[in-house]
Amino acid sequence: MPPSNFAAARNLYNRDSVLSASPARLLVMLYDRLLLDLARAETAQLGEDWTLASAQLLHAQEIVTELVNSLRPDIWDGGPGLLGVYNYVLAGMAQANIHRDVEKTRECITLLEPLRLAWHEAALKVSMHEAAMRRDAVG
Repeated sequence: MPPSNFAAARNLYNRDSVLSASPARLLVMLYDRLLLDLARAETAQLGEDWTLASAQLLHAQEIVTELVNSLRPDIWDGGPGLLGVYNYVLAGMAQANIHRDVEKTRECITLLEPLRLAWHEAALKVSMHEAAMRRDAVG
């Protein structure tokens, strides 16, 4: 398959994966990409590739902004705390970008990685529960 056809097929697969994903899976996908962006930003900062670092940090900020916009802190007692974490890392990513501060990027990674792992675990539990419900419904 020529490279352009491969890229088009990969893009189509990725689009279909997002469109067919459950809300829990979408959240996990966002967190995975967020941490990937931050890791890439850290690597770029260490290599003094400020253009790439900035692009990665800006994309990470877009993801966290989406997480903020989709959060409903009024219906979950942990919501206000999570909103506080999101606001803190948004400010940290901005500072990491403005001041070219790899330590700020690392701090954001340190704060977000446990959340990513927790969402992975929660999504797995939801998936297992849904599978058990389907199995019970079939008989």
